[in-house]
Amino acid sequence: MMALQTAALATAAASGVMGGVLFGFSSFVMPALRRLPASHAVATMQAINRAAPRALGLPLVASGPGSAAVAAWALTRADVPGAARTLLVTGAVTAVAALAITAGYHVPRNNRLDAVDATSGAAATGWGQFVPGWVAMNHVRTALSLVSAALVIAGAAQLP
Repeated sequence: MMALQTAALATAAASGVMGGVLFGFSSFVMPALRRLPASHAVATMQAINRAAPRALGLPLVASGPGSAAVAAWALTRADVPGAARTLLVTGAVTAVAALAITAGYHVPRNNRLDAVDATSGAAATGWGQFVPGWVAMNHVRTALSLVSAALVIAGAAQLP
């Protein structure tokens, strides 16, 4: 049971890290980029989007798929208390939902922005279309990541 608890806490930490990074984007990175001329904002966001997958690879993998693995483990063990199982599975579902928003919503938008020539007149249009939806959905995945961390920690705390 100690191994399950350790794995659960590691995935919770990864979800917490992701939630913190995403919160930073919502609270100060995107507002700062909005104050820049569109050409600078687009070029900066393009650079961030190229660096982020390498920098966040481990927390991304540990938060979504890691939580799902912990949930599967909890579901297949008869000695996991029901409340802990429910919390671990619910935490995994929220982590996977955050990852699904990243993969299904943010990555395609980031790729479209990456195709914009930051020095062209299209930068202002591309940036204007990018920001509102991106930020709104980032708030959602921030909340999901932080809720996942809390649920998985609560589940791990109930393991014997």
